[in-house]
Amino acid sequence: MGTELRLMRTPGMMTRREALACVGWILGSAVVGGHLFMTGCTRRRTPRVDDLFESSTMDLLGDVADTILPPTYTPGAKEAGVGAFIPVMVRDCYDEKHQVVFVDGMDALQRASRDRYGREFQQLTADERTALLAPIDKEAKAYQLTKETTDADHYFHLFKQLTLLGYFTSEIGATKALRYVQIPGRYDGDYPYQKGDRAWAL
Repeated sequence: MGTELRLMRTPGMMTRREALACVGWILGSAVVGGHLFMTGCTRRRTPRVDDLFESSTMDLLGDVADTILPPTYTPGAKEAGVGAFIPVMVRDCYDEKHQVVFVDGMDALQRASRDRYGREFQQLTADERTALLAPIDKEAKAYQLTKETTDADHYFHLFKQLTLLGYFTSEIGATKALRYVQIPGRYDGDYPYQKGDRAWAL
């Protein structure tokens, strides 16, 4: 379920624009609300979005994100603070249509967990969480390929976008998952690369 970022660029800080481009490249689509993430503008929000800011819900968001980007030799998405990042993005950068889809999607995920295992998502084992999300991910990919341009994205597609964006713009993502040099050196257009090397934080 984990997604690898394989880009070779000059070391430095990853900008918002570059992070959006990376996530769009990985998932094959533009990041919903990306233009507002760039400018810092905010949208009107539906009242239900406020529920995402409850500590229990942010903890759930972190656990789902951690299933998508689990800890390995680097920290996972939850430790990077993705659970707290997601509600801010949904509130400030999503239009009302996508806000509703996202909040309803979290309810749908919990129902799927109860239907399949008789337990809430956070009560599942790591293997059960992955097994639950795998068919939802497949469903989301199929939906994205067939939906009309005016339709909202699938909630799990939104969740993956926000997980990747939150992770690779976090301090942990930029300095531990990617290679980071605080003060870039000279430009080297022919820097040697070996398969398996971590990408540079941009």
